[in-house]
Amino acid sequence: MDLTSEKIQRILSKYKFRDVAVEELQKIHRIYPGMKPSTGTYTFSDSTQKDLLKLTGTIPVKYEGRSYNFPIQLWLLDSFPFTPPICYLKPTSNMVIREGKHVDAHGRIHLPGLHSWDHPKSSVVGLLNEMVTKFEEDPPLSSKTTGDNKDPHDLLAFVSNFQISDGGTRHHDQPTNKVSVIGGGDLGMASVMSILSKCKVDKLVFIDVAESSTKGGSTDLEIFSLPKVEVARDFSASAGSRVVVVTANAWSSEQSYVSVVQTNVDLYRGIIPNLARLSPNAVMLIASQPVDIMTHVAWRQSGLPPTHVIGAGCNLDSERLSHVLDINLNTHKPAWVIGELSDNKIAVMSNTSLSSSAPHEIAPGSSSTKPLLDRAFEIMKNRGQRSWSVGLSIADITNSVLKDKKKMHSVSTLAQGWGGIGTEVFLSLPCIMGANGSTRLAGVSLGQEEDSKLRNSVTSLSTLMAQLRI
Repeated sequence: MDLTSEKIQRILSKYKFRDVAVEELQKIHRIYPGMKPSTGTYTFSDSTQKDLLKLTGTIPVKYEGRSYNFPIQLWLLDSFPFTPPICYLKPTSNMVIREGKHVDAHGRIHLPGLHSWDHPKSSVVGLLNEMVTKFEEDPPLSSKTTGDNKDPHDLLAFVSNFQISDGGTRHHDQPTNKVSVIGGGDLGMASVMSILSKCKVDKLVFIDVAESSTKGGSTDLEIFSLPKVEVARDFSASAGSRVVVVTANAWSSEQSYVSVVQTNVDLYRGIIPNLARLSPNAVMLIASQPVDIMTHVAWRQSGLPPTHVIGAGCNLDSERLSHVLDINLNTHKPAWVIGELSDNKIAVMSNTSLSSSAPHEIAPGSSSTKPLLDRAFEIMKNRGQRSWSVGLSIADITNSVLKDKKKMHSVSTLAQGWGGIGTEVFLSLPCIMGANGSTRLAGVSLGQEEDSKLRNSVTSLSTLMAQLRI
């Protein structure tokens, strides 16, 4: 592999592990001599750019007895080979990408080997071999059919010989309504069924996490073959999701509460970063327990903005509270349950009616509203947090994101700066939910009893977070 050009040498000199990277490139050349190095400027999802090395070439893929050359491009980050390459299909103008489990609509390639990358066990040669195997199972390219191209065997034939283009990746103006649910069990299944019923989705991916205590249910979904539902075994199938719902909880035989929560944190360490990398623009909706802590952990591990990582939190209680106040107590005003999902949760009411077009605001605590809210809580007392109930709540939040409804939900969100809270902590607060995530309502003065409960939650949650290894 010729690495002697001035441009390549200049970029290569900036690589943190230059000698190891060169050694890896030479190995690639011995097995895949057609992969040619060059330089380019890569644009990341946050619009930042970096000058990097890239490898461009083809890989041989056999399909229905014929052999084709699939064009690919690998961008090598400056920490290569200790971090995996960013991989793309590079279709020509007469080719179309067939979005599937391992390739998204933009041509970005997602494989298990990329997500479990661990040099020196992992290598680009091994990755290319995996790519060939996966593409033979499910070819991600096809030709643009025309009136003169009726032969189904010609579907991929045109890729056997062609010039590779360095053109940009394809973009679609209309986002696909894709949702992924991570974690099996009753809540995972309830979420899947509720989302299918409530939301207009193009695809719903269900990933049953083997290490989770909530595993199970995926086999039944496969048996009955629900429309638009894909059951997957690895996280790559979630790529390009607009909403990612996480219901997984870990097995634990630990005795202390901190140890039990730590087991969940350790489970998340193998889940959340992969999900965020595969769907960097998604809203991540957490339903694992304890939801306020796990939402905080997911935000820390994902690197996503806090507006894009929320927990199901007190949304179910809030919807029930508003219903009770409207139907049983005839208030006709929305209300929310806020704070920690525990005995410390508190109720607040809007200062505008349900029918009003004015923006909703939380009414300051008063002696007139407290008896109503206490009475509503009393009526709600025997309503448990059953899986199907939480699943319906998750579907309602998901629908607000997919349809950009700007609906109010009480979801677990970063509470720092709200109502004088100075600690980095996640609590349920009224938020406007839409395609761009969550926007908090402004803070408000609470009654002494309610404010005391909120402060106690802040103290207990921040104390627990400090004891966890995130």
